[in-house]
Amino acid sequence: MNFKYFPHTEDDIRHMLEKAGMTSLEDLYSDVPEEVRFRGEYDLPEPKSEEEIRSYFKQLGDKNQILTVFAGAGVYDHYTPSVVPNIISRSEFLTSYTPYQAEISQGTLHYIFEYQSMMAELTGMDISNASMYDGSTATAEAAIMALASTKKTDTVLVSATLDPKAVAVVKTYAHFHGFKVETIAETDGVTDKAQMEERLKAGGVAGVIVQQPNYHGIVEDYSGFADACHAQKSLFVINSVAADLALLKTPGEWGADIAVGDGQSLGIPMAFGGPSVGYMCCREKQMRKMPGRIVGKTVDNRGQRVYVLTLQAREQHIRRQKATSNICSNESLMALFVTIYMSVMGKEGVKEAAKMSFDGAHYLHDQLLETGRFEERYNQPFFNEFCLKYKGDVDSLQKRFIENGIMGGIKVEADTIMFAVTEKRTKEEIHRLVNIVKEEQL
Repeated sequence: MNFKYFPHTEDDIRHMLEKAGMTSLEDLYSDVPEEVRFRGEYDLPEPKSEEEIRSYFKQLGDKNQILTVFAGAGVYDHYTPSVVPNIISRSEFLTSYTPYQAEISQGTLHYIFEYQSMMAELTGMDISNASMYDGSTATAEAAIMALASTKKTDTVLVSATLDPKAVAVVKTYAHFHGFKVETIAETDGVTDKAQMEERLKAGGVAGVIVQQPNYHGIVEDYSGFADACHAQKSLFVINSVAADLALLKTPGEWGADIAVGDGQSLGIPMAFGGPSVGYMCCREKQMRKMPGRIVGKTVDNRGQRVYVLTLQAREQHIRRQKATSNICSNESLMALFVTIYMSVMGKEGVKEAAKMSFDGAHYLHDQLLETGRFEERYNQPFFNEFCLKYKGDVDSLQKRFIENGIMGGIKVEADTIMFAVTEKRTKEEIHRLVNIVKEEQL
């Protein structure tokens, strides 16, 4: 009998064991040490009907506390137009295969091409790929790309103002790829340019990685950074929150060689932690060192428009020792998500959402200072996220926020909270947060 949803019947298992030259599942796992093998019964419930299963998971979901979010640090509560989740499920996009066989994956290739075009424009760069997992891994891949693009180098410099999560991932990659990661100090919340220039002159640096806006929410001035890097034949890499580039000076305008970051801010829901999508764009000069895949547009033998995989610098397609990456997965569903988001919002819509986030953050910032219970942590320009020092007990204040249904920022130091505002936050919500601060005992 063929069990559609239970493929491993007793006969199936017996045939597989015979092929493997074994007589039982115990033989199959004989190399696994006895002390790490689980011998008990699995804690699984009795079989349930579809209706019972739906009810069960609804009960689990109802345990989640949905808060009004004033926190960021890389993940932001932006609005998702209702049309986006509907369009991404259309059959012409959900084609039946990964992009390797162009003739049966035109829908996938088409939207990847559009995604690349939009991201290249958003970042001010020449080329975009479509194969990054998230912003942190994209940053680590940029480090490897810098090393592959430069000669006689073994070190990557990262600013102390780069997101600690991204730094941790870069260091993990460095451990296994055998390169060094050094930190450029920060001064009053921004990258110490003089220290960076001094280290660059010492030689051996493949690239410099900075963030815009940086981890503290500060908009840094990167004038002269690209020139300093290029004078020493190093690459300049900027990590940015994608949505912020609608208003900010782009990595291309700063002279960056590689632009990376997270695309979650382009309408992807926070969804309790994911999934997201990373982006990577670069100059045409670095294109052949870019990991992942690039989709191009051409015509077939009938003169019709078609999309194809144009460049893939990974070991499945070129000699293993020449590959710059082993990226296999393609976050194309999330790439499709942000492509439709940008198409629906349009240039002006994306700009307007960014402007509302900027205005809301500055309004909250001023309101909190007026309470007399906060003071500036950094005297620097910021976009939609900022750090303030609290004069009381930070943990007690944040507990009160949660009790009132608000996720009130992120504690980044013993006395410092980092707040974020998006276009979803209303004046009423901001006043509710501020009133909680006023009521809290110092």
